[in-house]
Amino acid sequence: MEGRPMRVGLDVGGTKIDAVIVDPSGGIAARVRLATGWGAEGVIDTVIAAVHAVATDAGVNVASIRSVGIGIPGQVDPDTGRVLHAVNIGVDELDLGAAISAELGVAVRVENDVKAAGLGAHALHRAGGDRIDSMAYLNLGTGIAAGIVIGGRLWRGAHGAAGEVGHISVDPQGPECRCGQRGCIEALAGGRAIAQRWDRGGDLPVLDVFDAADDGDPFARELRADLARGVAAAVRVLVLTADVEVVVLGGGVTALGERLMADVAAELAASAQASPFMRSLGLEGRVEMLASGSPAAALGAALIGARDPQPEELLTHG
Repeated sequence: MEGRPMRVGLDVGGTKIDAVIVDPSGGIAARVRLATGWGAEGVIDTVIAAVHAVATDAGVNVASIRSVGIGIPGQVDPDTGRVLHAVNIGVDELDLGAAISAELGVAVRVENDVKAAGLGAHALHRAGGDRIDSMAYLNLGTGIAAGIVIGGRLWRGAHGAAGEVGHISVDPQGPECRCGQRGCIEALAGGRAIAQRWDRGGDLPVLDVFDAADDGDPFARELRADLARGVAAAVRVLVLTADVEVVVLGGGVTALGERLMADVAAELAASAQASPFMRSLGLEGRVEMLASGSPAAALGAALIGARDPQPEELLTHG
């Protein structure tokens, strides 16, 4: 593959960077993961190290890389590559695109990580033969947000806020959200909010909540019901506002697998039973879960780096 133009995508997370390199035929030629460095300097160093590592694994020279795309948490200006308030990796403000481009001598584009994952999830769907036109990727992690893809392109909205469903209040009497409102979707279903409400320690508090609920703990049952209620509310919002064909669930909370899906399906079924209109939308059949270990976020970043091509231009089979 030496000498052939390649594209690199990186998903920068709180603990690791997931990097892929995509060859001209659309296949993932290599994939590596490195621990994320802390702070602006640490992030820059790790991104550069990840680009070199994934190129080495693919057997190509960095000079063969046509573009680099980066998905990263925080507030991102996709036009400048500037990142603000990525607090879980210690970044307050960073001109990430300029820093990486100067170091590697290649075009670099930066996007919010959830939006990048949405684009990657859509491309994977189409690569699998599903010719859907619209999708929402709903990230269930520390917080809640969605990436919306319409016609194969990200829908960012007028100010980049499209998909920020986590701070829609669905229960004015519900738990307080960190944004200052009550009963936000994120206050009900976000991993951080659940851990704070549970407040019993443990490395995997959401899993502990589900296990305790199975054992009959009344407070755990309440938290588990709230999680399903919040996720179902987000699904309804995404379908009723953007009428996406599919809502794909991803993020750390989805490690619960079928236990989570069953709860969400039950919540959606209850609303469908109460409303002929909601029943007509077939919401239960429009929700699915991203496969564990999927490269969607890094692949989406590679698409971002290639300046948002149509998915047909970069379809992966990795």
